[in-house]
Amino acid sequence: MQIPINELSLFFPCHNEAENLDALVAEALSALPTLAERYEVILVDDGSTDATPAVAARLEAAHPNVVRVIRHDINRGYGGALRSGFGGARYEWIAFTDGDRQFRVTDLAALISAVPNHETVALGYRIKRADPALRKIYAAVYRLANRVWFGLPVRDVDCAMKLFPRATLHGIAVESSGAFFSAELLIKLRARGVQMVEVGVPHFPRVAGSASGARPSVVFAAVRDFWSLRGALWFRRASALARGVRLL
Repeated sequence: MQIPINELSLFFPCHNEAENLDALVAEALSALPTLAERYEVILVDDGSTDATPAVAARLEAAHPNVVRVIRHDINRGYGGALRSGFGGARYEWIAFTDGDRQFRVTDLAALISAVPNHETVALGYRIKRADPALRKIYAAVYRLANRVWFGLPVRDVDCAMKLFPRATLHGIAVESSGAFFSAELLIKLRARGVQMVEVGVPHFPRVAGSASGARPSVVFAAVRDFWSLRGALWFRRASALARGVRLL
């Protein structure tokens, strides 16, 4: 069987995911040999207060040179975890999905098959979202807002199943450290003319740990970052697209 791509860095943002990490890493190490000739798994521990640091360290020790841990001493937010994952990735393709096991690593195969070249980003969208009703409502409003105010024609902005050729990320800077990170990244990639393809992927209920994405503080920060970028684009488009921390 021909391996689809040469190199793949797969990272998982994790916050208090101790109960999920063993199964998560086992799944990744089973799937990745079918997806890439060389690969790495990066666990981004975003200031966890449970046993995540200990479990992650054990997995790193058990799989040297394959599993790596990036540890935040304090919680930097979802966007902060994504930024560290991108910055720590070493290979020519970079993918991420969340540490909550609501996606399956094997479904990265569909994203890899959908990209025709090294200039196209593959974005997953949840075929049937397995989340509480309130999160689905937030997501629908957020998707519409990004389409109306930024012209972002993406059906599932925050789907945590994305694949990027490394070359598309060079020079891209993202300011948000919260839930707006993914939208800001896609807005800036689209402004650069990067092509995107969307691929339906299954979504599964969380079976361990607890979600934090619908907390009022998280929603407030996303709304703040949303309007901060929108306002900056109105007045100083070039500088707005350049502001933030470079991913690579």
